Amino acid sequence: MFLARPSQRHFSVSRAHFKRINVAQLLAQNAEAKDVEVSGWVRSVRRQKKVGFAAVGDGSTLHSVQAVLKPEDAAKLSTGAAVQLNGSWQTSHGEKQSHELKVQTTTLLGENDAEHNPLQPKYQTPEYLRTIPHLRPRIPTNALLLRLRSHVIATLTNFFHHQGYVQCHTPIITSSDCEGAGEVFTVSSSSSSPTNHSYSPTTSTLNPPSQQQPDHFFRTPKYLTVSSQLHLEALAQAVDKVWTLSPTFRAEKSDTPRHLSEFYMLEAELCFTTDLSDLMNLVENLLKTVAQTLEASTLGAEILQARSTTTSSSSSSSNTDTDSATQDTSLASAKTLSTRWASLKAGSFPRLTYAEALSHLQNAPPSTTTNFTVPPTWNTGLQAEHERYLTTTLGPVFITHYPTAQKPFYMLPSSSPSTPTPETQQQHPPTVQNFDLLLPSILELAGGSLREHRPDHLTRALAEKNLSGAGLEWYQDLRRYGSVPHGGFGLGFDRLLGFLAGVPSVRDVVAFPRWWGRGEC
Repeated sequence: MFLARPSQRHFSVSRAHFKRINVAQLLAQNAEAKDVEVSGWVRSVRRQKKVGFAAVGDGSTLHSVQAVLKPEDAAKLSTGAAVQLNGSWQTSHGEKQSHELKVQTTTLLGENDAEHNPLQPKYQTPEYLRTIPHLRPRIPTNALLLRLRSHVIATLTNFFHHQGYVQCHTPIITSSDCEGAGEVFTVSSSSSSPTNHSYSPTTSTLNPPSQQQPDHFFRTPKYLTVSSQLHLEALAQAVDKVWTLSPTFRAEKSDTPRHLSEFYMLEAELCFTTDLSDLMNLVENLLKTVAQTLEASTLGAEILQARSTTTSSSSSSSNTDTDSATQDTSLASAKTLSTRWASLKAGSFPRLTYAEALSHLQNAPPSTTTNFTVPPTWNTGLQAEHERYLTTTLGPVFITHYPTAQKPFYMLPSSSPSTPTPETQQQHPPTVQNFDLLLPSILELAGGSLREHRPDHLTRALAEKNLSGAGLEWYQDLRRYGSVPHGGFGLGFDRLLGFLAGVPSVRDVVAFPRWWGRGEC
């Protein structure tokens, strides 16, 4: 018979009668309870002669538990230290909380070098916090963003499951540039030479500093994916409806609050559809479900509290989140967030064609917001200032049927291809059956289209975009062997989280943000 070592047996017996519980569960328990064990991090500590107090949180909620400690135990603790507390949950004699944890034993699990810790209990700007992404999540409101991400993923998974969609995992390393912009990261092994080279998949041209060819790990150039769409189209034609939430990469040298080099895209494809409204209805219902679920959740209530004036000003309360993020005036208020969630719940977003959107912009009454730097025309496209005005005046809005010249090769034309006269083309250039969804503050959130499913027409579109030799033969095969009318969309998942949480920069809803010139950790 195997016998446990005395030390192991003693450890298990000494803890056997304590019930491990997280802070969120404990705070929801109004009745007193004995033999409670809580593990977490000290947010603040107060020491008195006869007693000590510590606010302890574990990330399960925005709030913290007030622990009543022996003075000698409190003397050993500092803000940021990891602790395990064993005691009883009792009615509090204080006014700021209904219950508190009367601690019997305190175990210091991890000491904190408080003096040199770069994460200090004071206001620190978002820009500074981005330089310490490995520590930034410890701020309660950033932990809240992690839980928001998890909550929305669970909601989306449940939504698509009940809609009959099959979740798929598409490759991160690909052979093609889906968008045709050439802004891709080239994949190579550490032994590849030369290390200083670039490749454009849209022109199939190697552009090294010398004529020496790199040693490609996959024999031919491969890239980090910019979209899962093309592979999802292949999978959809096996099971009808598919979706994925995957990392995507763009080698854009953009330094704006709306762009990252690595981000997550929610993408879906469905077969047997010939109506663009099917796609827009799906996006609307998806966002409506996310907003409804969030608003009805405890997490939603915590987000609103974190953005409320009461929470922002309660810097003296040990039972609420009072970190630096709550003092950031750039964050959306609780009222603004409630309005945003309500707009998503309402659905039925206006749907304007590109031509109607231009008319709306061109006929806007003169004001400082309509004094556009770039005049809205067919050829210039919709600039950020145009999208901002549209969302300010219309709220969430779908813009459909963009000019063919502005969009990728795979989008289905709005009508049968023809050869328009120069006069006709000047008045109304050919368009495609696509949409962009614009939201206030973040502007473009999602984009989708019906796909060109006809073999000959796809070949012609590739030639017109100078992509005939871009390694898309496999994609053309999908049209040769039993293709059907189909469509899909992509939605910027991190942008959605920023919109829901009222965070203005997408860099602050991603745990470890990467953008041009920056990629700490």
